Formats: sequence, structure tokens, C-alpha cells
Amino acid sequence: MPSETPHLVLIDGSGFIFRAFHALPPMSSPDGVPVNAVYGFTNMLTRLLRDHVGTHLAVIFDAGRYTFRNEIYPQYKAHRPEPPEDLRPQFGLIRDATAAFNVPAIELAGWEADDLIASYAKAVVEQGGRCTIISSDKDLMQLICPGVELMDPMKQKPIREAEVEAKFGVRPDQVVDVQALMGDSTDNVPGVPGIGAKGAAQLINEYGTLEKVLDAAEGMKASKRRQNLIEFADAARMSRKLVLLADDVPLPQPIEELGCREPVQETLRDWLDTMGFHSTIQRMGLGLAAKPKSTFRPKAVAPAEGEAPTVTLSAASYGPYETVTDFETLDRWITDVRAAGFVAVDTETDSLNARQANMVGLSLSVAPGKACYVPFLHEGKRDLLQDGPDDQPTDQQLDRAETLKRLEPLMRDPSVLKIFQNAKYDLTVFRKAGLPEITPIDDTMLISYAQSAGEHGQGMDELSQLHLGHTPITYDSVTGTGRKRIPFAEVPLDQATAYAAEDADVTLRLWQVLRPQLRLRQSLALYEEIERPLIEVLTDMEDVGIKVDAVELRRMSADFATRMAVIEKDIHEQVGRSFNVGSPKQLGEILFDEMELPGGKRTKSGSWGTDSSVLEGLAEQGHDLPQKILSWRQLAKLKSTYADALVEQMDQGTQRVHTSFQMAITTTGRLSSNEPNLQNIPIRTEEGALIRKAFVAAPGHVLVSADYSQIELRLLAHVAKIEPLLEAFHLGQDIHARTASEVFGIPIEGMDPLTRRRAKAINFGIIYGISAFGLGRQLQISPGEARSYIDAYFARYPGIRAYMDRTKEEAKEHGYVLTPFGRRCYVPGIKDKNGARRSYAERQAINAPLQGGAADIIKRAMVRLARKLPETGLKAQMLLQVHDELLFEVQEQDAQKLADFVRQEMESAAKLDVALEVETGIGPSWADAH
Repeated sequence: MPSETPHLVLIDGSGFIFRAFHALPPMSSPDGVPVNAVYGFTNMLTRLLRDHVGTHLAVIFDAGRYTFRNEIYPQYKAHRPEPPEDLRPQFGLIRDATAAFNVPAIELAGWEADDLIASYAKAVVEQGGRCTIISSDKDLMQLICPGVELMDPMKQKPIREAEVEAKFGVRPDQVVDVQALMGDSTDNVPGVPGIGAKGAAQLINEYGTLEKVLDAAEGMKASKRRQNLIEFADAARMSRKLVLLADDVPLPQPIEELGCREPVQETLRDWLDTMGFHSTIQRMGLGLAAKPKSTFRPKAVAPAEGEAPTVTLSAASYGPYETVTDFETLDRWITDVRAAGFVAVDTETDSLNARQANMVGLSLSVAPGKACYVPFLHEGKRDLLQDGPDDQPTDQQLDRAETLKRLEPLMRDPSVLKIFQNAKYDLTVFRKAGLPEITPIDDTMLISYAQSAGEHGQGMDELSQLHLGHTPITYDSVTGTGRKRIPFAEVPLDQATAYAAEDADVTLRLWQVLRPQLRLRQSLALYEEIERPLIEVLTDMEDVGIKVDAVELRRMSADFATRMAVIEKDIHEQVGRSFNVGSPKQLGEILFDEMELPGGKRTKSGSWGTDSSVLEGLAEQGHDLPQKILSWRQLAKLKSTYADALVEQMDQGTQRVHTSFQMAITTTGRLSSNEPNLQNIPIRTEEGALIRKAFVAAPGHVLVSADYSQIELRLLAHVAKIEPLLEAFHLGQDIHARTASEVFGIPIEGMDPLTRRRAKAINFGIIYGISAFGLGRQLQISPGEARSYIDAYFARYPGIRAYMDRTKEEAKEHGYVLTPFGRRCYVPGIKDKNGARRSYAERQAINAPLQGGAADIIKRAMVRLARKLPETGLKAQMLLQVHDELLFEVQEQDAQKLADFVRQEMESAAKLDVALEVETGIGPSWADAH
């Protein structure tokens, strides 16, 4: 993420030490030294480094027992016993552990770890950043404020203001006053006798602060509580000094030196081996194979000190795997998973549509080569090489409901990581099968996508070949092809096990290879803060769906058909005979053989090309027939893709359509969707508005649309530092009129609309690397005149030309460009010898940081909104994301509140040199809200 917005993660090391020591049985290293606390601390640190990632990181320890608080009150913590004998030698080893993980360990004599945490948190917020404190210590809850939150390391849940109020009954800034009144027996803080947590909260809520409570004591009704408040007022004031954390401690290391660093794998492995923590070595994928198959040198990874690290692949074979057909075996696998602390999971289903799919079985893997398949709904064996009925009865298999019931505690266990390839699909399948909550998760597809968008595909087979040098068993090889294909439920169990368990095994190995590369490619924050949390957001959105008006769609389909028939009749009359308007071959023969129109080009098959670019070119030359064909095609596409298809795709149970969001398809990070594809609905046409009219709210509800205004132009002004554009946005001017005024030298007042339209075309065209020919065709002027416009534009805004040249060079040097938020967008073809392909790649390179930056921003907004929306109390749901727009459904009376809340969150999703602006709309349909 941007360096100007640091995210500092602080780990309460001292709290971890005692928790680990008391939670684990006695353990010894190979040298006989007690290490149960070291082992627990190491595993917690491993998990936290994986799950809670910021830009900066440190573990904070107590330096000793004597602090400034002992000067205030000598009895402070005086009653605490000395550390147990078995714990004392482990303090130093735990500091060795942080060094082995290459994490800064910070302590300062005379100050408690909590004071250092408070001071670092304050400092990073003052820099405009934020802080996550890994601890559930109640004493740290006073620090919670905008930019600072706690994360409970065991429950894996954030602790914010709502959680503090639930525990103490007051706001975080009032916690010290409550603690001062109630005291703390753990730390020997006296407080006021007779006042507990509930009574203290009541007093602070009534009077506001400790001092106001003490001032009001004389006027309270006579009682023992009143007497104690008067008698022990000084004790309460002293107690407040004891519990109030110091936030002005000199920082032993500046925040700038706490940047996240990848551990040196050899150093870490050697230290873990010295401690005897071999399961941790395996869990982290650090084991050395005796005879490795090969080594993988990550492509395009920035080398560390001149040498890119190698990742040693496991030499374990791919199979044989185990088929689980009894619950005793399943329970053994569950035990193995808990011991490992992670598991790769894959589901086998009877449909590619996750919402319609039934889970036929699932597979698990806990180590390379160690995987199993658990079948549920297999119907029997069938020989793929022969026709005829099943030749054997169904093998023994497990009841799905009982299996999922046994797996549910494991799937909810925050200490066990569940690893998927394309997690959103599997999570939806699990939801449908009755297991809605699986946490925490990792997704190898998104781990790869976060660091290599556009470099290659993100499917498991391709990733396996690329990173593991292994070609997995294909689906076709176990189900057959064509007319002989059988459902997966009919595949013999031995073949089903080999195929399904290998998928889990490959997923685990990919995770071990790809996960460490996130830091090296500086993609970890992108994955942790955007891509991974978005899985659950999109899963929920797909599950909710959006209501469609089937009656309106059928009416629309009939209208499109009528209009198509009129256009088709007109076309036939103009040609002089009937033909299939939808046939490219027949159309090409009419246009270029019979009518002999110029500019025709044959495709590789020998037929004439008649795609939209060809027809648009002919229409611009003044030919009427191609324009009619284009109009007919547009209506045909809208009819088949939306008016007809939406009715077919509507879920009969929910009366909604449930699009599927594709997370790892585009080069720029943008989401795409299918079944239905909502990204291709025309935005500014009358027909597009008609399609949106059919997307409606449920009774008593309305739709709220929130759309980023000119976000890519704002990003252009931000990344290229174009002062006139920055100024225009700051002043709230019409950016296109301002551009026209700057480029053409005419005043904004009274500007000709045509001149503004030309400036608008240039503004948006520049973003997509438009050519003089393309701009000329769009504005219906000659390429020469269009070139003069572009030249004038660059003369006025030389910074944009410099940005474009700089971006193209960056792409040629690295093979990718970066968005303002650190996403790598690979640009294939940037060095292609073919001029046309190279020019296309250069245009992609220019646009990718802007389109990708816009994608990053709206994804960040979606994650923020999904997290904060439940806190508002509004009964609203996020339904769709299309381009730069989000669509919500909410009860009618709450619509404006939701619109205001969404606008505020979206506009604060990122900090640019220009403010983000969001336009909102409310209406009964998408068209009315858009």
C-alpha cells in the first residue's frame, strides 16, 4: 500500500508469552530446555504473520517489572509472584524467535509494553496511518479510536468501540475512568472500595468523567458508595494515573524502520530445527527434500540483494491417496488437520454453477502427498471404455450431513487455516450443503492473482504446471468426453479419489510456494486487505442476488423482436432479397461481393470479416446498410443476453438473478461477472436504460446506486500531477469545459457544447491511449484534425505525455505496471516485434494503472462497507458492483441515510491528491436509481 498511509501491526509479545505457557503442556527442546511457551509463541507468530498484515510490524515486550508506576505507587503489581522456573529460560528464546522471523522486537527499560504500544499507535495515526494491536488485553482497549483497533488473536475478531462498550459499558476514551473507580486486583490498582465494573460504568455514563464523579460525590444520596467516593477520592485519582497508558514514550525505533520484512528462510529453518519444532517447519513449507524434483525461481520477483530466492519443491509423490469411507478414519484426518494447523480443501460437485451444485464429495490435504477423498453421493462404478449399465454396486461412502456436522467445528476453528483454490466457489457449495461459516481461509488463486494479474491464467492446472512442474489429472480423463461423458458421481471411487485428492494436494503445494512470494512481490497488503476479505463480501452478494421483473422482461423481449423485424424487413428491401441477417458469411457476400463496398478484408477461413469495427467503418463512410445491421445486432444481443436470458436465469425460489463475480480474470483487477454478465449492459443508451428498468427492489424497499464520478480522470491527475486538472477538481469545475478552455484557448463561460464534447472525447480517449484515427472516427473529423487536437492537448499538459512515456518504459523494463496501490498489472506483448500488437500493449500499459487503481479503490470501499454496514443498524444489502458503481437494496424509509453513509465511506476509501466524489441515486429500479 502507499508509503504515506502506513499500517502498523503491533503484537503484544508479553501477553502471548504467558498465554502460551499456561495453554500448552510441558515441552523440551533437543537440548532439554523448556520450550512450551516458545512453541506456542512461535505458532501464534506464524499465524499472525500470515493473517494480520500491514506495512509495518513489531513485537513489543516488557523490559522489566520496575516502571514509573512503581514510583507513583510502590505496591503496583507487588503481589505478583515470580515467573515459574520453567518459564524463565524461555524469555530469551522467545526474543530469539522474533529475530529468526526477522521481526523487530522492541522493549524499553522503565516502561511497560502497553506504554510503548500506546506511543507507537499515537505516532502512526499522527502520520496519517493506522494501527492494529494484536491483543485482547482490556488495558489496551482505552487506545481504540479512529485509526486504532485491537485484534483478538484467539477469536480472530477485531475489537472496536462496540466491543469495548459491550465489555465496559462506556466508550474507549472513558475506560480509564471506569478502571480508576473499580480498581484492578490483577495489577494491585486500589480503585474505590465497593464499586465494581457495573457501578463504575453507571457513574461515568451519568457524570461523564472521573473528576466529575468525585466532584458530585458530596451531593449524592447518603450511602456507603457516596462515603467511599469521598474517602478514597485520592486513591481513585492515583489509580487513574496507574491505568492510563503513556503515549509519549520515546520510540526506541522509528516507525520507518519497522517495515515488514520476509524472514531469511535458511535462518528461520535452522532456528526451528534447533528448537525441535519440526511440525512448524513442515507447516511453513520450509522442509528440505532429500531428492527434490526441481527448484522454482519465481518469475519477475524483485531480487533480494541481487539474488532472487529459490523455493524448494517437495519430493513427495502425487498419490496414492486415501478414500475415507468410515467416520473413524474421518476423525483421524480431523486430528491430523488440527495438528498441522492448516488444511487444503476442495469440493467435487455436479455443476459448475456453485448455487445449483450438489456436493458429491470433498478432499483434504495436510502435507504434500498426504491427501484423502471423502465421497458422499457417488452412484456406482462405470467403465468409461464400454457402453452399458453400471458393472458394480455403489461403494461404501459417508453420509454428507453427518460428515459436515463433524467437520463444522474444524471449519470454524480460528486456529486452523483452510486453503482453497477459488474459495468463493467452494464456500458457496458448503453454504448450500449446510455449512455456512468457514474461517479463516486462504485462496491460492487470489494469492497468485494479487502478484501476477495478466502474466498468466490463474486456474489450478496452469498454476501447477507453472510452479510445481506437475500436470494434474484432467476432468476429461475420469469422466470421459462428448456423448460418453458421465457425471462425476458415477466415476469409480478409486479414480475419483486419485483426481479429487490430487486437487487438494496441488492446492496445498501451490500455497506453500506462492504464499511466501506475496511479500517479495510487495503484494501482501493487496491480498490481505482487498482480495481475501472480498471473497466473503462477494459470496454474500451472490447469495442475495437482485430481483428482476419477469413481466417487464417479457414485454421488453417482444418489443425488441418487433423492432428487429422492422429493421430486418427494411434491410431485405434495401438488398432486394431475403437473407439471414445474423449470418456473417451471407452478410459479407452481400456487402463486398454484390454491393462491392470498399475496405473488405477476408478472414483466415476465407470469408469476409463483418465484425462491428468493419461495419462502423462502413457506416462512417456514409453507407446506410451497415448502420442498420449494427442496430439489428444491438437489439438481438440485448434480447438474447438480457431480456430472454434473465428470465431463464431467475431463481424460481428467490425470484432473483444471482450473478457470479469473477475475481481473477482481468489484467487490471476489475471484477467481471457472468450468468448474467452485468458488465456489458450499455451505459448511456436508451436500450441500456430499459434493461436496468427490469432490475427492481423488493416490496417496501428501494435501490440505492453509488457511482464514482470521473474516477479515472482523477487518478490521471493524481499520478501524473497535472496542475490544471488538479486545480479544476479542487475548484469543482466542469473538467471537460476546463480542458477545452486550456487546450483550445477559449473561455469556459458560454462555451459551445460541441467544443466541450470534443474535449471530453480527448480526456477519456487519452486514458485509453486513443490514436488520431480513433479520435477522428469518434468525433467524425479527419485523422489530421484529430492529430492537431491531440498535439494541442499534450502541449498544454506535457505531464500527461511524460506519464505515458514513463509508464510505457516501466512496462518494457519490468513486464508490468503498478497501480497507485501497488497492484502489478502485467502487459503481455509490450516488447512484441509486431508493431500493431506492441502498440496495443502500450495502450494497455497506459490505461492499466488508472483502470486498476479505480478497481482497487472500489474494492477497498466494498470491504469497508461490508464491515461497517452492520454497525449502522440499517437493513440494507450490497447487491451489485458494475464498473465504478455499487448497487444496494434498503428499506424505503432508510434510503437517504444509506446513501449518505455509502457516499462517505466510498469517498474516504483512498486518499488522492484530488478528492473522490460519489454520485448517489434512489429509485424503485436500477434505471431510476442510476
